[in-house]
Amino acid sequence: MATADGPRYRNEHDDRVGGPKHRKNKGRGPFRASLYSDQMSRSKNRGGQGGGGGGSTSGGPGPRSRLHDDDGDVTMSDIHQDGGSQRRYNPYGRPQNRRDDRNRDCRGGGGGGGGGRGGGNDNRGGNRNTNRGFGGGGTSDGRNKNWFMISIPYGRKYEKDWLLSSLQSVCSIPFHAVQYNVVGHKARFYVEDATTANALCKVSRRITDKDGYKVTVIMNSCSPPNMVNSNLKPEDLEHLKQCMAKRFDGAQQALDLNNVRVDPDLVSRNIEVTLNRRNSMLGVIKIIEENIPELVCLNLSNNRICQLEDLACIVNKVPNLKILNLSHNELKSERELDKLKDLKLVELLLEGNPLCGHFKDQNDYVSAIQKRFPKLLKLDGLDLPPPIGFDVITGTLPPCKPSYFCSEEIKNIILFFLQQYYNIYDSGDRQPLLDAYHDGATFSLILPFSSQNPSKYRILHSLGEYLKDNRNIKRVTDPTTRFRMIKHTRLNVVAFLRELPKTQHDIASFNIDVNTYTTTLLAFTVSGVFKEMDGKSRESYRAFSRIFIAVPAGNTSLCIVNDELFVRNASTEEIRRAFVAPAPTPSSSPVPTLSAHQQEMLAAFSLKSGMNLEWSQKCLLDNDWDFERAAQIFTGLKAQGKIPDVAFLK
Repeated sequence: MATADGPRYRNEHDDRVGGPKHRKNKGRGPFRASLYSDQMSRSKNRGGQGGGGGGSTSGGPGPRSRLHDDDGDVTMSDIHQDGGSQRRYNPYGRPQNRRDDRNRDCRGGGGGGGGGRGGGNDNRGGNRNTNRGFGGGGTSDGRNKNWFMISIPYGRKYEKDWLLSSLQSVCSIPFHAVQYNVVGHKARFYVEDATTANALCKVSRRITDKDGYKVTVIMNSCSPPNMVNSNLKPEDLEHLKQCMAKRFDGAQQALDLNNVRVDPDLVSRNIEVTLNRRNSMLGVIKIIEENIPELVCLNLSNNRICQLEDLACIVNKVPNLKILNLSHNELKSERELDKLKDLKLVELLLEGNPLCGHFKDQNDYVSAIQKRFPKLLKLDGLDLPPPIGFDVITGTLPPCKPSYFCSEEIKNIILFFLQQYYNIYDSGDRQPLLDAYHDGATFSLILPFSSQNPSKYRILHSLGEYLKDNRNIKRVTDPTTRFRMIKHTRLNVVAFLRELPKTQHDIASFNIDVNTYTTTLLAFTVSGVFKEMDGKSRESYRAFSRIFIAVPAGNTSLCIVNDELFVRNASTEEIRRAFVAPAPTPSSSPVPTLSAHQQEMLAAFSLKSGMNLEWSQKCLLDNDWDFERAAQIFTGLKAQGKIPDVAFLK
């Protein structure tokens, strides 16, 4: 059998390493496990029973028995070290068996019960963990615990309370989320046993968020998280307090906890204070709160801190903290600083953290930090420009000037032009506006960008009639389309204006501002309110802003070369004040004030209808100051419930 022992086992070993020639086949990848099935092993009579843990074998050990196998497979020499069942090296065992052994091996004890070299018992003993494939972290006392990290992709956009409560509502097992935190776009936490982890994994895509997306849950086995630890004992806290007292400078109200984990007083007593663990950080904050709440300066450098969730509670407990040193830690993202942004820091040290290398230049770095701490004066030892602030003005602000004109002459020209223009525009026949435009005039119409979003556009009257011609450059990005949507030449401009809804403008609401004035050009903006006169029972009120660029046409006339109209829906306040404010004096507006007869009619109508003066005047204006017709219209609308309650407020 000497020849059989040598060549036979060499051929067997050669068959195993010759596997790559099968990988060239089309069925490589996760489906190649069938090439290494137990049936193939048995049909070729190579290796006896594979992967399992028992059964007798025929044939002696070969050269493989002298090698140390890092895959976690039992070596040939192990057969003779156990008087019970024997397990023989099986080169054709299922790959997943080897992977399971490898998982148990690298986690120092496996998923519970043995198997790996770090475990207390060999897996040949018969008692096997049914949760194969899940790793676990061994504890120092020999007991094994399984830990699992639960990850939620894009979990950053969810509130913590909503996410955990939603998971709990569909999870079959109650769970406790350990060390919930956000890293990048993921939210993640830890659970302590395989059953809970499996239950959470099964709820993946069973929760739908408000945007209609399914919430995905990913589970990975892991070692115990760093900050999961038992609380410090009372005597440990007392020694920590003494250590902190030694490091406290009362004159400066400063506490220096730099590299506190290697403090000789703590190390000599075997007290482990690692500030990247929850119990240590909370212990430190508790001592600060009880003994030095007036703390101004805190140094936490060189403590391997990778997240600030546990430090966040210091915001309310140490309100006077102004200087914080977090340098030479392991903070990977500036988003961690959001947890401390309520601190009114004037100095912050972050150098030596990975997050400092994420910025293209110093300006971006300073801007990102100042965004979170706007009162910051010093960063990493460098002075920053003083923050820009606004002094609070006591007393009343001066009244806003309603309109701005360069001179009285320009004012008269513009008011006369607008009176003529809107008399024609609101007349129902806009064809005579041809005389107001230059031969090469241009016109464009713009609507608010938000009106393109139907989910946000929930108001009574839409801007649908204007929407097709909206040239808002945030919506229209194609240059060719932008050019095409401009109306060119006065014939096309007036033809387009004739297609717009019939209107009535409230001249008294106009604000006029002159932007540019030369001897050959005048640019001014007109803002105000109008209503659409479409014959419907319910009127549509709009607010507008219009920019006219004009050139002189005679001594007192203007000719428009560019016209840009912005239209939106009027606000509630604008609607309330529309067409009811007393008209300005003739010196500032072409609209005359009410005559004595109209004032008498207004008072009588208000008394009879019960409406306030504003709405009474509105009703009379809409009916050309015909008292009887206005009264009939009022009675009919009131019976239909179409007059708002605001009309009766006095």
